[in-house]
Amino acid sequence: MSKLLSEGTKAVVRATVPALQAHGTAITAAMYERLFKDEEVRELFNHSNQGEGGRQTKALAQAILAYAQNIDNLGVLASAVERISQKHVGLSIKPEHYPYVATALLGAIGDVLGDKATQPVLDAWGEAFWFLANILIGREKAVYDQLEAAHGGWIGWREFRVARKVDESEIITSFVLEPVDGGPVLLHKPGQYLTFRIPIDGLGPQKRNYSISSAPNGHTYRISVKREPNGLISNHLHDNVHEGSILQVAPPTGDFFLREESERPVVLLSGGVGLTPMVSMFEALVSSDKAVDVHYVHAAQNGRVHAMGKHVRTLREKKQNANTAFFYGDPHEHDQQGEHYDHKGYITVDWLSANTPIEEADFYLCGPKPFLAAFVNGLARAGVDQNRIHYEFFGPADGLQE
Repeated sequence: MSKLLSEGTKAVVRATVPALQAHGTAITAAMYERLFKDEEVRELFNHSNQGEGGRQTKALAQAILAYAQNIDNLGVLASAVERISQKHVGLSIKPEHYPYVATALLGAIGDVLGDKATQPVLDAWGEAFWFLANILIGREKAVYDQLEAAHGGWIGWREFRVARKVDESEIITSFVLEPVDGGPVLLHKPGQYLTFRIPIDGLGPQKRNYSISSAPNGHTYRISVKREPNGLISNHLHDNVHEGSILQVAPPTGDFFLREESERPVVLLSGGVGLTPMVSMFEALVSSDKAVDVHYVHAAQNGRVHAMGKHVRTLREKKQNANTAFFYGDPHEHDQQGEHYDHKGYITVDWLSANTPIEEADFYLCGPKPFLAAFVNGLARAGVDQNRIHYEFFGPADGLQE
């Protein structure tokens, strides 16, 4: 295969942009329908992302459209390639899995576009798919090699025992995990996540990602999981996983993490269970020798659902330049201002402008999509450069910027 896409292929792919804009989600829905007919391939995916209005279907459609729109300037997709590669490594996607996707995608294009899916169109998209696939495969191999070679690293699934299970709030529970083999564990980058492979009777293995909520220590990981009302795996973890239970875990991955080389102040901004990677970052910053100012700003509905507040306040006391602010949207009658929370209401960009070093800080954001959309765009409007706004949200990254 040529190292570069042919000009003819680029021209055909560019010409399909209007069709992708009109039918992209139909194509990706048909692709997943084809893929999931194979049980082995189906088990590779995190199926929580297939729900909630087809988030993954829409996200993939947007990614394919972006690929077609930028076929002459693929460098702008570098961050997307890294994010996809990290997720694939967490899911143990290997080169031998890509032909299944190619067959399903080209078949779906034919299903949806009908007579417009001419042989030249299918040939061009076949070439374009494998060009991108080979980029991903190369990056994924590099990540696999790094994980396997690192002290405490591994690839694939490793057994971890639940050493401690801690109720953090009415809806969030922490699980401290130690390797069954007794060996060291890879020092993750604060902000990264673990992928779990959890067998469920009648459904087979289910895969889920959970952010690590502890600083790297070389011995254990901690995840803090919110019980979702209809969450198959979150309810299973809360109800059926106990101290001593064994879980299958892939190594830490993810492209959202603390840039420890930066000397700028840091603002950790979260809503709800989005605090999990922020606690990892806050622990790491508090224990470091770096003299940068750090601001931990968190929003919760009330003290019943606010997790790890006491832990974060204790951390704050260990570092002179550490600051915390808790916002409760609807404080419970037992919540005491000044003790459990600092401000009633919601975080605003105006408050951040007045109380954090907005003109120079790196902002790390995690929370529900509306929360993130408000602050990714609000901070940008307030003059924060895009390279100082880092964000993560659970599920497919299907776009937040206005």
